[in-house]
Amino acid sequence: MKNNIKVERAKKNITQADLAKLAKVSRQTINAMELGKYVPSTVLALRLAHIFDVEISDLFQLEDSDWE
Repeated sequence: MKNNIKVERAKKNITQADLAKLAKVSRQTINAMELGKYVPSTVLALRLAHIFDVEISDLFQLEDSDWE
């Protein structure tokens, strides 16, 4: 799954640590998501979409390999 977390962070000019506090997760979790190594829970994905004021589909996109 691809995501635009880093792009959205840059738009809001916030650090991984700042986002982690807002989302109530660790900075390492934010880093792992940005690197595509961690897929968030539905609740976390909804939190992030709310924080960035975007639709979930604007933040996360399925890749072909996600259908296999």
